[in-house]
Order: sequence, then structure tokens, then C-alpha cells
Amino acid sequence: MLSIESLHQYHGQSHTLRDVSLDVPPGRCTVLMGRNGVGKTTLLQCVTGLLPIRGGTVRLGDRDITRLPAERRAAAGIGYVPQGRQIFPRLTVAENLSIGLPARRDGRRSLPPEIHELFPVLADMKDRRGGDLSGGQQQQLAIGRALATQPDVLILDEPTEGIQPNVVAEIGDIIGRLVEQIGLTVLLVEQKLPFARRVGDRFAVMDRGQVLERGEMAALDEDLVRRYLTV
Repeated sequence: MLSIESLHQYHGQSHTLRDVSLDVPPGRCTVLMGRNGVGKTTLLQCVTGLLPIRGGTVRLGDRDITRLPAERRAAAGIGYVPQGRQIFPRLTVAENLSIGLPARRDGRRSLPPEIHELFPVLADMKDRRGGDLSGGQQQQLAIGRALATQPDVLILDEPTEGIQPNVVAEIGDIIGRLVEQIGLTVLLVEQKLPFARRVGDRFAVMDRGQVLERGEMAALDEDLVRRYLTV
């Protein structure tokens, strides 16, 4: 579904991504892992068009989206939930959700009912300003906004960061439903190993700007955890 091949990115003179290749298979959840500062968020921003790349390709299905701007990648089928959520604090919940609607390919301009089915709290708080929500509620809002774009691939950057445990469990359940019931493709950056094991079908491990290990989640053994994930 999503294919990244030989991707390079620089920040000034620093070679931040080095020949990164990664396939994200359709209808599965792939968890991108690694210590802080190894390039995980940079890679997501390159895939979504928020950062330029020096070389390589990004394909969505059969389509080369490498040179498309971010808004056209969203319209092509990429939904993105950034680290820190980045909702609009002065807009209402309903207004935040509606921002994603113009990217839909089916022309729909009203919120699909399944968004509120997945996140009932957003229906209850539709007239509240986004900035008045708790961190967990804002994270649900950010995911709902991304789903409103009708994505084929949902990309999430550390969705459990700073979230209370009960909401973390709810988010895990929702990711599972999206993958298993709808067949959505998910690429997820996650630091919490138990959560990653719970929701992920596959893993990829980054270190120093490269993807060094990948495979089925069951193959993420203690040796890999010790080498690449423990601090």
C-alpha cells in the first residue's frame, strides 16, 4: 500500500535519513520504533510531504506521490496525526473535524457517522473548543480529524504520548477495529513497547537515520529490544 524506497533527507549538513526503504502492507498495522532522535518523525514528515527529500521515492499503491505537496497527498489517501496532536484550540470540536472534509475523494462534505461511533466523546463535546479538551480527548479529536479525510493509510506519530492509561487502551482498541474491520493500513510511531506489541502486526526499527530491522511483530525479540530500544 505505502512504499518508501531509497529515501534520503538532509537538515543542513546533517544526513538525517540514509537510504531508507520500507514497505507498509495493506490492511495491517506497522509500528516504526527506535530511540529518540533516530529519524522516525522526520521520516513521517517526508512521507506526508511536510519535509522535502533529497532522493528516493514514496508510492501510495501504484501512484508516485514523491513530489506532491502535503495537501495533495492527503487528497490521495494519506491521513496524518502528528506528534503533539496540533488541533486548532480556538475552533470547536465540530469545526476541527470538518477541516479534513475537503480532502475526501467521495465529495462528501458532512462528517461520516462512524467518526462519532468510534469517538462518542466528540459528539458529546462537538460545541466545545478544542483547547478546552483534555489531552486524551484532543488525541481522539486529532485521529477523528485524520479519519474524516477518508484515508487509505493512517499515519500516527506517538498517539499515546502524555495520554492517561484508560484512553491509551481505547486508542489501541480503535486502531485494532480500523485495521481488522475496515482494512485500513496503519503506520504508527510508538515508544511504548506493550502498546506496540498489542496493536502492531509488523515492526520496523530505526537507528541513526536508517531502518535496520523489520519483520512480523512476533520476531521483535529481547535482543532487538536491548540493542535498539532500551535507553
